[in-house]
Amino acid sequence: MNTTLRRALGATAALALGVPALAACGSSDDKGSGESGSKTVTLVSHDSFVASEAVLKEFTEKTGYKVKVLKSGDAGRAVNQAILSKSHPQGDVFFGVDNTLLSRALDKDLFAPYEAKGLDRVPREFQADAGEHRVTPVDTGEICVNYDRAYFADHKLTPPQSFDDLVKPEYKNLLVTENSATSSPGLAFQLATVAAYGDDGWKDYWKKLKENGVEVVDGWEQAYNDRFSGSAAGKKAKGDRPLAVSYASSPPAEVLGVKPEPQEGPTGVATGTCFRQTEFAGLLKGAQNTEGGKALIDFMLGRTFQEDMPLQMFVKPVSQDAKLPEVFTKYGAQIDKPGTLAPEKIAKNRDQWVKEWSSLVLK
Repeated sequence: MNTTLRRALGATAALALGVPALAACGSSDDKGSGESGSKTVTLVSHDSFVASEAVLKEFTEKTGYKVKVLKSGDAGRAVNQAILSKSHPQGDVFFGVDNTLLSRALDKDLFAPYEAKGLDRVPREFQADAGEHRVTPVDTGEICVNYDRAYFADHKLTPPQSFDDLVKPEYKNLLVTENSATSSPGLAFQLATVAAYGDDGWKDYWKKLKENGVEVVDGWEQAYNDRFSGSAAGKKAKGDRPLAVSYASSPPAEVLGVKPEPQEGPTGVATGTCFRQTEFAGLLKGAQNTEGGKALIDFMLGRTFQEDMPLQMFVKPVSQDAKLPEVFTKYGAQIDKPGTLAPEKIAKNRDQWVKEWSSLVLK
């Protein structure tokens, strides 16, 4: 998922709950048990990986391994860096490749097969590589259009709920989205329109969206924190777009720590505009500590880690026995039918779709 959003929301959660947003513990110099004689297992990830100190401590107590985290920028950059360094991997486990980028990692033979303990609790729909187990699903979430409740109430206008709504005249000049070529949520939103309108129809849809005044910015932070009038940051920045491509988990983030607790959040979700993203972890080929890596992947599917994620990284667990915190169930949107595309279809068409989108929308 978009790394800037998750870094910001993870920090918000930590401050609100008094939880230290620690990303790593331990040292690579620690020696002991493990295939390479190391007590440290190294997790390579994007900048937004966050786990609470207590959870990482529990992993160490259960397994004897300490966790060291190496962060490599946003998700796309982290994947590319892992591919470039695959002959001498930087760590044991990679976390953070999502279904929009998965084929790139699999095509480069980045991961060693490992069937994690706990997969029986993960619905098949999240197991994109179930046949070979090169990656393990860890979290999921949806990219969706968010709306500013106050704006639509003040203008006595019903918020849009579908892609078709967004091209209606009453919503002209209201939507801001991210560049598909530079932003993970921007790409996911484009893929959502491909899923909705097909290989050819999505281009006609974007022509209509452009004619209806969609604004395109480089990334999520600019869209949500600068241009969107519904977010706390957007209000401070005097944003004037009441519709923004963000996450189904953004509304809970807007109320986290707010006292007194509001009846409803200031933002809502257009539930008919969503696209599912799932993030995976994989055992890096050539890892120095494969046994520690396997133990960490197993732990990431366990209930402790799964229930820690929502308020650390604002994503949903994939394990069926993990419970969501109340702020998610009370203020989050239930997305029953998010858009999806097969990873192999994304792999085959992604680069060409982005080129076509750029030519169509940015000129």
